Formats: sequence, C-alpha cells, structure tokens
Amino acid sequence: MPQRHPSAQKRHRQSLKKKERNRAVRTEMRHEIRKVREIVAKGDGTTAATELKAAVKIISKAASKGVIHKNTASRYISRLTKQVAGTPASA
Repeated sequence: MPQRHPSAQKRHRQSLKKKERNRAVRTEMRHEIRKVREIVAKGDGTTAATELKAAVKIISKAASKGVIHKNTASRYISRLTKQVAGTPASA
C-alpha cells in the first residue's frame, strides 16, 4: 500500500473487502439471470417461473446492497419477467 496515513491504509483495506463482496454478489446475480434465460430458451415455463422467483430475490438484494442501481435491478427483473411470460405453460 503506497498510502502513508493510517486512515488511508484502513480505507484502502475496507475498499478491497467491499470490492470482493460486491464481486461475489454481482457474480451470483449474473449466474441466476443466465440460468433463467437458459431455461426460457429450452421452453420450460414452469421451471422458468420458479427460477425467476429466485433470480428476482437475488437481483433485489444486490440493489438494496448498492451493488447495482435500483433502476438497473428493475430493468433486469422486468425483462426477465417478460421473457418467462412468453414461454409456454408459464401461467
């Protein structure tokens, strides 16, 4: 760490921890989104609806933690919901 002041060193350590946590949350979110999209591509509406529920929870949690913006989360949720609604037997 090139910082000299102890407070700057601490802030740097904190930022590294936060970066790792954010990366983990973002990765988990992307995996869930990918999973839903793959199920939609297969055309399995009932499984897609179940996976969508899990994905929405993770996306909302990422937004509440500040990893992504709330409008970005809303956009992801909206688009995924629209895709799942378009699959057969999703009702």
